[in-house]
Formats: sequence, C-alpha cells, structure tokens
Amino acid sequence: MVGCNEKGANLTIGINPANLDETARPGTDFYRFACGGWMDGHPLPGEFARFGAFDQLAENNRAQVRGLIEELATRPSPEGSDARKIGDLYAVAMDSASLNAAGVEPIRPALERVAALKEKGEIPALVARMRREGFSPYFGAYVAADARNSDVNIVNTYQDGTGLGEREYYLDEDEKTREIREAYRAHVARMFELTGFSEEESARAAAAVLDVETRLAVASRSAVELRDPRANYNKMTVAELQRQAPGVDWAAYFAALGLPGLEELNVAQPEAPRAAARLFEEVGLEAQKDYLRWKVIDAAAGYLGDDLAEQNFDFYGRTLSGTREMQPRWKRSVSTVNGLVGELVGKLYVEKHFPAAAKERMVALVANLQEALGERIRALDWMSDGTKERALEKLAAIRVKVGYPDKWRDYSRLEIKRDSYWANITRATEFAHERMIEKAGKPVDREEWLMTPQTVNAYYNPTTNEICFPAGILQYPFFDMTADDAFNYGAIGVVIGHEMTHGFDDQGRQFDKEGNLEDWWTPGDAENFVARARVLVDHFNAIEVLPGLNANGELTLGENIADLGGVQVAYTALQRAAAARPLADAGGFTPGQRFFLAYSALWAANIRDEQARVLTRSDVHSLGRWRVNGTLPHVAAWYEAFGVTPADPLYLPEGQRAAIW
Repeated sequence: MVGCNEKGANLTIGINPANLDETARPGTDFYRFACGGWMDGHPLPGEFARFGAFDQLAENNRAQVRGLIEELATRPSPEGSDARKIGDLYAVAMDSASLNAAGVEPIRPALERVAALKEKGEIPALVARMRREGFSPYFGAYVAADARNSDVNIVNTYQDGTGLGEREYYLDEDEKTREIREAYRAHVARMFELTGFSEEESARAAAAVLDVETRLAVASRSAVELRDPRANYNKMTVAELQRQAPGVDWAAYFAALGLPGLEELNVAQPEAPRAAARLFEEVGLEAQKDYLRWKVIDAAAGYLGDDLAEQNFDFYGRTLSGTREMQPRWKRSVSTVNGLVGELVGKLYVEKHFPAAAKERMVALVANLQEALGERIRALDWMSDGTKERALEKLAAIRVKVGYPDKWRDYSRLEIKRDSYWANITRATEFAHERMIEKAGKPVDREEWLMTPQTVNAYYNPTTNEICFPAGILQYPFFDMTADDAFNYGAIGVVIGHEMTHGFDDQGRQFDKEGNLEDWWTPGDAENFVARARVLVDHFNAIEVLPGLNANGELTLGENIADLGGVQVAYTALQRAAAARPLADAGGFTPGQRFFLAYSALWAANIRDEQARVLTRSDVHSLGRWRVNGTLPHVAAWYEAFGVTPADPLYLPEGQRAAIW
C-alpha cells in the first residue's frame, strides 16, 4: 500500500493553524475547535445565506471561469463556434440596459399562449410545450436509466409544480411557516403587477396560485418518502396511466413532449399525475391560466429586467433564505453560462487549471480507498459471508471518473445569438430537452457525466454504480498535491470514501453491481443493517438545530451513513498507507489528529438562521456543524486521537455509537 504523495517530496501538513480555535475543547465542540478561526475570519457576506470552505472554493472557481468567459466575450470568434456561443451567451446576460429596455416583452409570447387557452382539454399539450421550454407546471418528466433494467433509458414522471418546493410550506401551521406562506402570496401578487397586471388581477392570481400549489402539495410525497427507490418505481403502460389518471389525454401529452407512440414509463409518484388530472377537472380554467402564467413569470424572472429580478430575490433570497444582497450580475451570468453550456466551459477550464498529475494521484487514492472499504466489509461481524461476497463484487465493479469526461458533449445543434437573453435561455433549454428525449428507449451511455468538470462537488450514481470527482473539487481544502497523507486522506480521502459508501447506504444498498434495483441481501443481514442505521436516525433526530427545530435523521440518513463510512474507510486507508510509510507528528498534532482536522475543515461555514431552517426541511445533507459534531462521536479513532472521555459533552458510550461500514 502506497500513500498518495511522491516519495521524497517535501510535504506540508496542510493544516492552517489560523483556521482553528484552540480555546475550544475538542470533546465539547469539535466543530468550533477545528473551524472556529476560519468562521471568525470569514464573516458571512451579504450575498450568501451560507458561506463555507466549500463556497470559498466555488467562488475561486467562478472567478477562474469568469476570466475564461470574458476573454471569449470580447474577442472575435467564428460564427457557430463553441467560443462564440460561450461569449455571446455571457454578453447578452451582462447587457442590463437591453434587459431593462425589453422589460417583460421576451416572455409575452409564452403568456399569450396561456391566455389563448379556450378549454381545459387544451391544457395538457400546452403543459408539454411549457416543459420543453423550461417551465415546471403540475408535474415533471425526464429520461434516465430504468432502475430495474439499468442498461436502458426509460421515461419517468415525477411530482413538481410548487414554487415553495417542500410540501410542509403549504401544509404546516406553525407561525413561521404561515409567515412564509403569506409572504409568498404577496410576492406572487407583486410579480404579476410588475408583469403588467392590475392590482385586482394580481391578487386574484396569487390566490389561484396558492390554491393550485396547495392541492399539489397535499398530493405530494415528503422529502423522506422520496428517498425510497422501491416506492418510487412504478412502471406501467401509458394505457394504465390513462386509467389511473383520467381527464388527461396522456398520449397527446407525451406526443407534444416529443415522445409520440410512447408505450411504457415509470410513474415515480403516481399521486402527482392523479392530482393533476383532478385539478384539470375541478379547478376553473381562469384559475389554471393564472397558475400557468405564474410558472412562466417565476421561471423567467432572473433573466428579465432588474425590477422582476430584484423582487424575485427579495422573496427567495431575503425572506426565505435570509440573504442580504443579490449577487452581482457577473456572478449570475457566469452561473447561467455554466448551467447551459457547462461542458464547453469545462473543456477550457481543465486545459488551464487541472494538471494531469492531479488525476493520476486521485486514481491511486481511489484504489487505496477501495481496498480499505473491502477490508472493512470482510471484517464485519454482523453480515453473512454470502452478502459480503455480493458487497465485495459491487465494490470491485464501481466505475471511477476523475477530472473530466473522455468524450465531450456536442453542442453543435445549439444556436446562441446576441438577440435576447430569454430567447437564448429558451433555445438552450429546448436543446437540452431534445437531447434528453432522444435517449428514451436507448442504451444508457455510461461515459456521460452528470456534473461539469468545474463543479465543486462529487457524486455516486446508483444506476451506473459509479463515483465521479470533477476537477473543480480537486483543490485545497479538499486536495493538496503538496500536503502529506494525513491531510489528503482526511480531506479528499473522506470524500472518496463518502461517495463509495453511498453505494452501500440505505438507498444505494438496494442496487446491485450493475445498477439494478435488486435485493441482494439475506433477510437477516438487511434487518441488521436497518437496526444499525436506526442508531444514526435517532442520534440526528435528537439534535436541535434552532429553538424548536430538530434535525431530520430520516431525511439525512443516506448522507450521514456516507459521512460516517467515509471517515472510517479513509482512516483505515491512512493507517494502511502509514504502515508502509510512517508519518511523524507535525505542527503540534499527530497524524491522526491532522486527519480529523482536515475532514472537519471541509464543513467550516457560517449560516443564517433562515437558511438553516430551509435546509433542515429540504436538504438530504446535515448542516456542516453536525457533519462534524454529529458524526465524529461515532468514530472510535477520534476519541483516541483527541483523548475524549466520558466527561466530555460529545462523548457517546460505545453501545450508542453507530457501527455500519
């Protein structure tokens, strides 16, 4: 077993002492101990509801991408070239004078199509067209791998159509939620007024929007229920869907979506199309037209004049998330370009900012982590040999993607012009839709990437059994070519272990090595897993995030399992590497201590209470503080590294610690 660094290299410890708060006791608040200095030195900027080490790296990346894009926007490039597309899209996004002069005219055709509806029977075809253009009324549709036949792509429908997202915002009756609901009603009305509707028309429209979206929310599954892959697999024919949700001509809908003659699909949440069918019948045509107008206005707000963009930010930013200031236009414009032609930008990004040596080191690290996870699986005392064998087969079959794709996406059919920002958004959205629809019924392309290379993130995809680490995340504080193994195993090593563990979390474990939703566990082993996972659920459910608001252990279970597994697997890999090449104490810390400090530093952040409330309701990840203080008390090596005893508040007796992977 080798380490992740060159032999004989002059390596640093990677830990910045200024990021620590050594006045805090590790056993009392390890998050503060490891991250307090960083938090004090990085007060929350006005344009962020949460700002952490993750965001700092993303901001650095965005500045690098800005430089690439602005160069293309100012230099001549051939018509239709990739460089011209990037430059022109950024140029129209930055042209605030033209945007303000045009006002809402760019969305006038979409609003007129809604106004032209004469009867309810016309709604499904219009909804399909709106989906093609990037609007999100009633329910959604997409194409992805069939969870039970992962080699082939299938059409899926899913619940959608609510502006506030989580169903609890429409249904809960606590004071804070009611305040948000009323603020949303006022926001909808104001947006209608800014679009040119009278005060009376806008108030009526806001009431209609709340009524329709509340009906959709009642029929929606909770965020926890959406995490159950078996419950969200309901394959049926279009004829069966027609029987379950009459009142909608589903054949006509799919034809308008670009799928004529579609025979079967997965209806992920059957309640959603049934609710839409009832809405089409029960809600008056004018009210539904108001709702459809809202989907146009809401989706386009950020791409029109400043008045709509500022009102949009006032609600979603200030009221809902607590953000104080809107991002400057250049940041919003870079985000748009990244979102619409991300791989074009990514190709330029990796050429300039991603060394080949970093990819080589990552590949070696991943192999080391695979060996460590295999060692831990073989040592499990709660799992039978038969299930272990299947788990090890799945581990060995994991596909690894590092840095950037081997085959870049083709954007030749996408037309970008310096005519209208919204026109380009629509063309790019339709281009992406057509590209997606063309996959229906065809083999899954396992070489495709689900993130752009410049993205600061990583993922595990269960239907392809793959882990992916874009170039954007392979930088400090996640990865440091000049730092020693203690740092890199604690940082990027844990990220690698985290993504591998997702293949064996409460969701990922239900998929086999080929990516099919298949039960490969013996009943006894499955029961043992559930019981051990329950320890984490209960532990996180007991955490009070804000007064009267606790964390959601069911919602965050998969990520919490992956955090715990990632830490333990990476620590095992570090011990194996150190056996071949011992590490010395340095900077006042042992190698084990540096490992846990590197891990914790990834989650250093300041966050507003409003955003903490939003994320606790909607995010499958625990908040940064609890990815440290909630996870490490389950890790025996952490107690040993910092001498945490039963007298310390974070101490958990061994019998109360989760032991899974």
